Amino acid sequence: MERFNDEQYVRLRNRKLGKYYLHADDDGVGVSISQRRNSLNVAWRVHIYHAADGPYLLLHSAAYGRYLAATATPATALYHGFRAELRDYDHPVVPDIMWLDIRAGLGRGVLLQNAGDRYLRANGKYLSWNSGVTVENRDIENGKVSSMMRWIVEPIALTERAPRIPDPIRARLPEDLSVVVLGRQPGAWRGIRFVQTSNEGLYNEAGQGWAGDHIRGRSLYYLRDKLARRVNQQPDRIAMCIRAGCYGRLTPLVVDLPRSGWGDIYQIVVIISGTPGESLSPCHNFLMRVNR
Repeated sequence: MERFNDEQYVRLRNRKLGKYYLHADDDGVGVSISQRRNSLNVAWRVHIYHAADGPYLLLHSAAYGRYLAATATPATALYHGFRAELRDYDHPVVPDIMWLDIRAGLGRGVLLQNAGDRYLRANGKYLSWNSGVTVENRDIENGKVSSMMRWIVEPIALTERAPRIPDPIRARLPEDLSVVVLGRQPGAWRGIRFVQTSNEGLYNEAGQGWAGDHIRGRSLYYLRDKLARRVNQQPDRIAMCIRAGCYGRLTPLVVDLPRSGWGDIYQIVVIISGTPGESLSPCHNFLMRVNR
């Protein structure tokens, strides 16, 4: 794991396509390539998992906290291999999210091999609109891997200022004319489970101390307002981290929720600003700069 450090933030640029990066899609499930270098969706946080047979690389999205995973679902037409997607880390050992990084040439070039012996690859070598990312076995007969499987690791620098919460999204409430007159669907209801940390930044990782709520739509601005009321604080006095599964590491929540959401339940850890625990939290240590 010499090209990755635990808790480091990185971008993964496809070596063949040059300006395209591994991208967590806005639906919170899909994975693609994108030229949006300044977006949080192309930032990934490193989680090194130490197994009995050695360390494995886990990557969770800096946007949504969910982990990069290989699946056994065949990719759609015109794509190679099997689907790659984002998923929660909800069991102690999940082979789908466990990767080995294999040196690919000089510098920070790598191949990402899943525990199931498949390699992460970009698509779109000849059809640029084929932007999905998949996993595929290497060419066993020739012992080669596709040039689309090669990635360049780009570490992301830190700054002293946390990202700004996005402005509110205009919700499609039932009384909104777009719903009443045009018959559009209102924003999806999303379930929330949240817990407030102690002043020392501690919380119960199991069920005790967690509470439930819901929000319509995906606006982080409104979510922060709702949770601030629930913990009797002003909105600018709290920070939020999302946990993708009970074994997932906390990820600072600074972007609007994914576009999907019918029936989804989001696990949120609320941290009070100005407490000693704030300086120890991932939200404080995040302070990430999207380089320009």
